[in-house]
Amino acid sequence: MTIYALSTGPGVSGVAIIRISGSEASNVIKQLTGREVPKPRLATLRKINNINTSELIDEGIILWFPGPESYTGEDMAEIHIHGGKAVILAVQNEISKMKKCKLAEPGEFTKLAFQNGKINLLKAESIADLISAETEIQRQQAVTIMKGKSSKTFNRLREKLLKLLSFLEAKIDFPDEELPEENLKKIKQESEDILNEINKILDDQKVGEIIREGFKIAIVGPTNAGKSSLLNNLSNRDVAIVSEIAGTTRDVVETHLNIDGYPVIISDTAGIRESKDEIERKGIKLSLKKAENADLKLVVIDAKSIDLSGFLNDLLRNDAILVINKSDLLKEKLDPEVSKFDHVLISLKENLNIDKLISKIKANLKNKFIKQEDILITRERHRQHLFQCAEHLKNFSDKNDKKDFDKAAEDLRLATRHLGMIVGKVDVEEILGSIFNDFCIGK
Repeated sequence: MTIYALSTGPGVSGVAIIRISGSEASNVIKQLTGREVPKPRLATLRKINNINTSELIDEGIILWFPGPESYTGEDMAEIHIHGGKAVILAVQNEISKMKKCKLAEPGEFTKLAFQNGKINLLKAESIADLISAETEIQRQQAVTIMKGKSSKTFNRLREKLLKLLSFLEAKIDFPDEELPEENLKKIKQESEDILNEINKILDDQKVGEIIREGFKIAIVGPTNAGKSSLLNNLSNRDVAIVSEIAGTTRDVVETHLNIDGYPVIISDTAGIRESKDEIERKGIKLSLKKAENADLKLVVIDAKSIDLSGFLNDLLRNDAILVINKSDLLKEKLDPEVSKFDHVLISLKENLNIDKLISKIKANLKNKFIKQEDILITRERHRQHLFQCAEHLKNFSDKNDKKDFDKAAEDLRLATRHLGMIVGKVDVEEILGSIFNDFCIGK
């Protein structure tokens, strides 16, 4: 089937681009314009007409990309028209009348590019990340992955494993031939080196995923401490309902912010207290879960009633800033037990020291996002495949030591497969190719 879709954003715009890919792409252009397709990759002004009545719809630019030298690897065209809704619908309606043409599904153009070998799976994912990037650091990370650094690393490790696997496959296929002792030592050493490199990649504090998804900040604490007011202040708008009635916030309220180029998701949570209300208890349970999963906790308390016992003490143990609100009402110095925590005195009512709190948040962000050239994992999918690869390599090492080559080879094969699944490349024939390239089997 030939697919088509609006590639620019919906709504009124100066220019809209309709993309077409497939064997019927040239026929679509011919029928819409009444002329042959233009020269490849040369912007050409054409009249775009109704295919039945020849009534003019619009005048726009046609770009022709014959396969395989196109984004999808198939014959492909782009129609650049004026971005009015009626114009876009009229052109799409004409394309829909043609045989073997259908509206594309989400991501189908990039899926075709992957299936036709134009891009690997990591690049496909990075394209999606680049489109959805809201901050500069997200854009930079997506571009880095697009340039292929991660792909090269994972493919290099995979090729090394394929090489080791070819040695074992040869040993299994020709049991009478003894593998030299130095070869066995080499297999063991290289597999351990690969395992160490994968463990090093996994030990990245999940920075890549945090950049892609956003740094999670949870505002937690007892009722009526000013949590919702703090969320509204940081967001510069009324995101959450503010009331003097305790227990107003019962669900988690989230907002996305860009703080100095860093993507941040701030969550306001239900006030934590003993409650008989079933709905409020569920909200409190969600609050504690959000705090547990947050990268940073802003523990907000009332300066008039400071009590850090119980759950508050637990929340302040790791990755937390103690925010003491209503400091304008504080008449005594802070208790030394309170001062030992990373804290800031603020007054949301008087707008005091909010800048100090923001500075602390920024410092925490910068410490977390210290520029790392070796960020390779940006999704949980990558992490799980690497983890599984490492597990199989550990099993391989144990079985290889016992010279249980058949079972060891299976673990090595599975480790190789998990690396291949990261970049979307799994091919058993490569093992055979490696065997024939490195062994004179027919000798």
